[in-house]
Amino acid sequence: GSLFLIDSGGQYQDGTTDITRTVAIGAPTDDMRRHFTVVLKAHIALATVRFPASTKGVELDGVTRRVLWQEGLDYDHGTGHGVGSYLSVHEGPQSISKRGMAVLEPGMIVSNEPGYYREGHYGIRIENLMLVTPPAPIAGGEREMMGFDTLTLAPIDVRLVNGAMLTPDELCWLNDYHARVLGAFAQGLTANEAEWLKVATQPLTRPNLRDV
Repeated sequence: GSLFLIDSGGQYQDGTTDITRTVAIGAPTDDMRRHFTVVLKAHIALATVRFPASTKGVELDGVTRRVLWQEGLDYDHGTGHGVGSYLSVHEGPQSISKRGMAVLEPGMIVSNEPGYYREGHYGIRIENLMLVTPPAPIAGGEREMMGFDTLTLAPIDVRLVNGAMLTPDELCWLNDYHARVLGAFAQGLTANEAEWLKVATQPLTRPNLRDV
C-alpha cells in the first residue's frame, strides 16, 4: 500500500481553514501504521495539554515532539502556526515551534500538525486547528490552567492506527473526537455519504483494532 497526504483549506467570510490528513491507499505496512500512530499520539499530546498563563509556544513544541523523540524520530517543520482571518494562512505572532516566543493568549488560533517523513517513501501529517481557551480550574489543582479546543472536524484514518500503541486516554480522545465529527455532519448527507462517515468515525476498541 501507499499513503496519500493532502494539506488543504479555504478562505471564507468567517475565517480561514487549514487541515492535513493522511489516508491509506491499499493495505498499509506495519511501519506505516507505527509511524502514523506515533504522529497521532503527538497530535493528541498537544491537543490535551494544559498550561499556565504566560506560556510561550516554544514551551509546548517539545511537549509534542517528545513522543517522536522517544521513538528516535522528529520532523523538520514547526508544530503549529497562527492562522489569519483574511490575510495569510500562516500568520503570527503566535506559533508552536522552536522560534515560538510569543505568549499564547485566549482566543488565538494555532495549528496542531506534527508529522513524520521517510524520504523517498512516504510522509505523514495530522493537522487540526485549535482555539486557545482561557484559564480554568482543574479538580484537585491549585492553579488555573489554559488549554486548547480543537476546531477542525474531519475523520482520522483509523486503518492506520495501531491500537497496541495507544493508551486508554488516547483511545478515548480519538473516539470522542470522531463522535464530534459524526454529530456535526450526520445530517444533510446522502445515504452513501452517511454510511461512509459512520464507518470512518466508528468507535474503536482494542478487540477490533488491527494490532498485528
